Amino acid sequence: MMRYYRPLAVTMLGFSALAATPADPKITTEQLVSRLSTAIQNLKTLRCNVRAQERIEGSYQQARTLMKMTFSPYKVYLRNQKGIEVLYVTGQNNGDAWVNPNSFPYVTLSLDPKGAVMRKNQHHSALDAGYGTITELLHGSSQRLDRTFEKTFRYAGDTTVQGRPAYVLRSDYPQFRYVSYKPSKAESVTTISDKFGCGEYRILERNGLSAGAVVPAGKTVQVPNSYGRRVLLCIDQKLYLPLVVQVNDDKGLFEKFEFSDVIPNQPIPAQEFSKDFKGYHF
Repeated sequence: MMRYYRPLAVTMLGFSALAATPADPKITTEQLVSRLSTAIQNLKTLRCNVRAQERIEGSYQQARTLMKMTFSPYKVYLRNQKGIEVLYVTGQNNGDAWVNPNSFPYVTLSLDPKGAVMRKNQHHSALDAGYGTITELLHGSSQRLDRTFEKTFRYAGDTTVQGRPAYVLRSDYPQFRYVSYKPSKAESVTTISDKFGCGEYRILERNGLSAGAVVPAGKTVQVPNSYGRRVLLCIDQKLYLPLVVQVNDDKGLFEKFEFSDVIPNQPIPAQEFSKDFKGYHF
């Protein structure tokens, strides 16, 4: 999930093969980043399947997830290969997600999508499903302290993913490392991750914190200074949406997401975001 479930089948591609610079570029880096950002920002609905590979405490966890979502208001339904289902609808269920664990206790649970239970062993939350983090990866949040990383993305050639022509957008950032950060006032891990553009998961993991944690004033924590040492995006040449997102850091592969059967901006009936929709098991 691109976290959590989130919110993942393509051939494994090596960086060296993907990164060959074409002699006659078809598109500039600026054009590619702009079109990618615009395509994501213009999403009204999205259906896709996602194959995820995430490093969790030194080992890799894999998931295959069916996703469907609308963005205004935000609604998302997720179902992974284990039959676990998640439904989140803005303004409903007191802000919680409905979760069918497809295991004991065999009842539908109401859980905070940002809470420790739903965030356990997940890089991302259900609220970030799909392409939720890509725009900030490219441009940084308004809280970003240093935007050097965002300036490293470059168009690096063309490739084919699942038979679809794709552009390769790549970032190399050898300066990636963990740095010490001591907040002058209490700050949430979310706020700290926005400042460093690194995502929350590695802050939680490195410092033994739980999702939703607040770091007290004066307490030093170790924080990545960017999202990755190497980031690779394969972007569909017609849709301008990512088909592959791969992130490497100081320990190697951190996460990889592969998107297939991507259908943007096709209306999704409201009943598909209801617990009682046919085929759901809430």
